[in-house]
Amino acid sequence: MEASAISYPSVSRHMPDVSVSDVRLLAVATAVPPIQLRQAAVMERARALFREWGEDIERLLPVYANAGIDTRYSCVPIAWYEEPHGWAEKNRLFLENALVLLEQATRDCLTGAGLQLDDIDAIVCVSTSGIATPSLDARLMERLHLRRDIVRLPIFGLGCAGGVLGLARAASLARAMPGARVLFLVVELCGLTFRRADQSKSNVIATALFGDGAAAALLVADTDIGTAESRGGHRISASGEYTWPDSLDIMGWRVEDDGLGVQFSKDIPSLIRAEFGSVLDGFLHRSGLRRDDIDHFLCHPGGTKVVDALEDVIGRGNGNLEHSRSVLRDYGNMSAVTVVFVLHRFLQAGGGGRSVMTAVGPGFTAGFLILDGT
Repeated sequence: MEASAISYPSVSRHMPDVSVSDVRLLAVATAVPPIQLRQAAVMERARALFREWGEDIERLLPVYANAGIDTRYSCVPIAWYEEPHGWAEKNRLFLENALVLLEQATRDCLTGAGLQLDDIDAIVCVSTSGIATPSLDARLMERLHLRRDIVRLPIFGLGCAGGVLGLARAASLARAMPGARVLFLVVELCGLTFRRADQSKSNVIATALFGDGAAAALLVADTDIGTAESRGGHRISASGEYTWPDSLDIMGWRVEDDGLGVQFSKDIPSLIRAEFGSVLDGFLHRSGLRRDDIDHFLCHPGGTKVVDALEDVIGRGNGNLEHSRSVLRDYGNMSAVTVVFVLHRFLQAGGGGRSVMTAVGPGFTAGFLILDGT
């Protein structure tokens, strides 16, 4: 299992009756399952799997080469996809493997922050590729023997926007609990949503894009009695979102007998080119900023066409979203998890200054978050 972490200095525990200044990012960690899928091999499997389509599959195969992806990671071997599987089996695999990845990300994140399991005061857990009741955070509490008084907030349904919106919710919770350590978790096992009998174009495109992964981030709200050391790292200074009207059919899942059927519109890149810029500017304006005030954009790479559209909107030339492109290349589209991998890679590269994290997902919704570096 591949995993890594970025860390910042630790801070003190939950302290009531103090004023909050900033929400700080203490550590970020990522994790992927052990099975690596190479895009060329996936394409050949798809050709054999869909050979009954005849010429139709040959017409769609270029999507694999054009996806901008070299490798992805899966919690099941590639041969698993060749047989039909029911919803119950898929969700059982989701629960088993999601908890393994969440444990790895949690432990690495805490190690990076120099903290212990008992130091966690709250958990915000985001996922949209499986169902869990009791929720994943409750199951993780049992698995890791966490404190019984941890505040829990499971979130379902944010899709690809969940990495940004979930991190924003975690920051809001941290502000409401000054000094508490809030653990943000996100896991998606999108590969398990593949439906063998679905001959739609969207299903084929999903096989060319989706990967599995998890990520964790640890947050704390600085207080008026915090030390200079506690104020290192990156500060979450603002967040926001925008949901387009009459857009529920642009992206999401369809619940079918054999699992979750992928739904996304081919018009997403066009919508981003036409309308994302004004939505971004509106968010920045409410924060007292303009695009020229932003040093870096950390965008969820839904696919190469989406990244191209975002680069056109941002207006700084091809290559401005190099971390988004490199994460897409190395891990594929892991839905909500992907943008946290982009953040992790940005921090690994020593990224500073002011950054905007952004992602779009079902709703159809754009999420935004501003990070101010030291």
